[in-house]
Amino acid sequence: MVGRPLSLRAARVRCAPAASRRGLSLRLKLGHFALFQLAWLAMVMGAAHGHAYLGCLAIAPVLVLHLALARYPGREVLLLGSVTLVGLAAETLQLRLGHVRYAGVDAESAWPAPWLLLLWTLLGTTLNVSMRWLRGRPLLAACLAAIGGPAAFASGARLGPAQFVDATAALVSSSLLWSVLLPLMLALARRLDGFVPVSFGSSNA
Repeated sequence: MVGRPLSLRAARVRCAPAASRRGLSLRLKLGHFALFQLAWLAMVMGAAHGHAYLGCLAIAPVLVLHLALARYPGREVLLLGSVTLVGLAAETLQLRLGHVRYAGVDAESAWPAPWLLLLWTLLGTTLNVSMRWLRGRPLLAACLAAIGGPAAFASGARLGPAQFVDATAALVSSSLLWSVLLPLMLALARRLDGFVPVSFGSSNA
């Protein structure tokens, strides 16, 4: 009706940032992925040469930048903490199976090294950014993880921070773990999304 004021709710929707409606930019996703790869490589190389602290120094600014870019950093903090706990459980299981040994971890130890857990924290930064497109596609995520997880594990091991005790068993168990864990972590990331407001959460781009 002419002259009738628009509701506050309608005004909010109309004034919402265009970026929120479209989703995250391609430049942000690609840049975020590049930083993840560089930090991952720095940590693996540092651990391989007995200087894991250098890798930690490389990961720290990536985590700070990730939280600075997030619209709701508190949600991302919860997500990163949750993914780190998932990593603790997964790596503890791998160690107790005895298929692999890591640099800086005593052969008798049943607990993973801190640098290894930081790699999981770093992984958590990708779930709502560069791996966002996999959310809502659990079967595809499981298939890709079953292949990509062991491949990344093997390539990292070749750089020196890990040694296979039984390569076949280690890669098979890694494949099974990743095929289950990645879809679960993506589902968790969707609930703890710090990059898109709740009112526009239906857009997963």
